[in-house]
Amino acid sequence: MIDRSDGWSVMAKALELMESGEAFALATVVWRQAPSSGQNGSRAIVTADGAVHGWVGGACAEPVLIREALDVIERGEPRLIWLGQHDELEGMHIPQGVVTVPISCQSDGALQIYIEPAQVAPHLVIVGRSPMAATLAEMAGLLDWRVELVDGSEFSAASCSPRSAVVVATQGHGDEEVVETAVAARPAYLGVVSSGRRAEVLRAFLVDRGVSHEQVDAVRMPVGLDLGHTTHREVAVAVLAELVALRAAGELPSGGGVSVVRPEYRVDPVCGMSVAVDDSNHPFEHEGETYYFCCPGCRYSFKKDPAQFLAQEAPC
Repeated sequence: MIDRSDGWSVMAKALELMESGEAFALATVVWRQAPSSGQNGSRAIVTADGAVHGWVGGACAEPVLIREALDVIERGEPRLIWLGQHDELEGMHIPQGVVTVPISCQSDGALQIYIEPAQVAPHLVIVGRSPMAATLAEMAGLLDWRVELVDGSEFSAASCSPRSAVVVATQGHGDEEVVETAVAARPAYLGVVSSGRRAEVLRAFLVDRGVSHEQVDAVRMPVGLDLGHTTHREVAVAVLAELVALRAAGELPSGGGVSVVRPEYRVDPVCGMSVAVDDSNHPFEHEGETYYFCCPGCRYSFKKDPAQFLAQEAPC
């Protein structure tokens, strides 16, 4: 799905996605050579399902943008791509690290597009209504994390996702049921505020309920770094310190490692561009095989004389 919004609408969409915790990549045109349809400063967003919001270029640039942006989302690392005619790219000095993509459009022009992954904040679900839980929620909020504070009776598997961090701080008020529900939801991180003795009781309960030893061992209890003798509210500092350390080590989901949906691509037999297998890309069936084209012109040329293009090797 393509949404050709203006640049400011794209930034508003980016804010909306950040607040919802949805992974995406932001693409910005940083250089252009006429007559490329993209303009300096043009922006677009690509989400993990391949949807595009905004505009950076036409039929040649769009499939490249989607392909490269999905890779950026998956890896969590930015990149600069340079799209241009094959002959022009061969004669240019390309800085190290820049990804070059030869294009075979019927018009001239070139683009440099910087694609960066959104640094989506961790989603932290805190279960409990104690002063410690409230303090943890307040401190994590100061880090701009997405924080939800819920009572034990309100918590369910729907309260979190496989990319959430869950801290159970019910502290004796229905711990067993909450922890069992949280384990079944399989969040990325699950910790329980408890004493060492209470942790052993909870582990035995989970095993007795049929939870695998592997899942039980993955639950961090007691949760938090060992900061020595601390007050009840200071335990929140220990818990947040552990979460921050895990995020810095890449063990707490916040960007990268996202599952993406990659479209199936075919090569336009006329111009050699990659195009998605989609009804919007001018399909044409020839001798039992369906071909896809970047524009109606390529489709028309192929339809007139398929043998001419099938006999030659695609330029890229």
